[in-house]
Amino acid sequence: MSDPGVERRNSNMPKKIAKKRAEALANYERQKFYPVGEAVSVLQKLAFAKFDESVDIAVRLGVNPKHADQMVRGAVVLPHGTGKSVRVAVFAKGDKEKEAREAGADFAGADELVAQIQGGMLDFDRVIATPDMMGSVGKLGRVLGPRGLMPNPKVGSVTMDVARAVTEAKAGKVEYRVDKAGVVHARIGQKSFDAKKLEDNARAMIQELVAKKPATAKGVYLKSVTLSSTMGPGVRIDASSVAAATEEES
Repeated sequence: MSDPGVERRNSNMPKKIAKKRAEALANYERQKFYPVGEAVSVLQKLAFAKFDESVDIAVRLGVNPKHADQMVRGAVVLPHGTGKSVRVAVFAKGDKEKEAREAGADFAGADELVAQIQGGMLDFDRVIATPDMMGSVGKLGRVLGPRGLMPNPKVGSVTMDVARAVTEAKAGKVEYRVDKAGVVHARIGQKSFDAKKLEDNARAMIQELVAKKPATAKGVYLKSVTLSSTMGPGVRIDASSVAAATEEES
């Protein structure tokens, strides 16, 4: 049976692209579980948007986020970045402010930066702060919190090593947090990436999550792993083989 969602999208596509997509879909099995490399190949063949689609991974974990000891959260620097230009704001004083600017921070400062943000300036994607600035940053909780921008020591964004934090953020450091449904969503690159780079990034993300498995988590931990592009369908990954490979490498 054809996918109604795919048919609707195809109706808005140029005939040439729709034909290519239809041919790719003919070789795509929605219910199949693919090895990581093959999943990346299938995903790239199914992505026909005119823009460079982002590639995301969704991992459903066998945890109960309602329990504090099963909250999976952290950050990982992907080996090939995400392909997204990241604007970084750093709350720091004196030498640490200078250090942040030299490392490539787009914005850096103390109380004056707080005032700018209170005035509506939000031209950044990541926020880093030194511990001594968290009292001032706390004033911005209602602004930064809902946007997921509040610095947190658990993901390395509250640190005295601001140069390293800025460098990692610019290089494609991905912060993640399991949602209420037990799923971690993360961007791992762009459709235009070399297939091997996407595969490396996907594996790095999965390995990171396996390493963060809570001691109290019981049963199957990696319940499902799916790759998808912005406009494309989800491609399932054989989670059991990924877990086995990760354990062998560790």
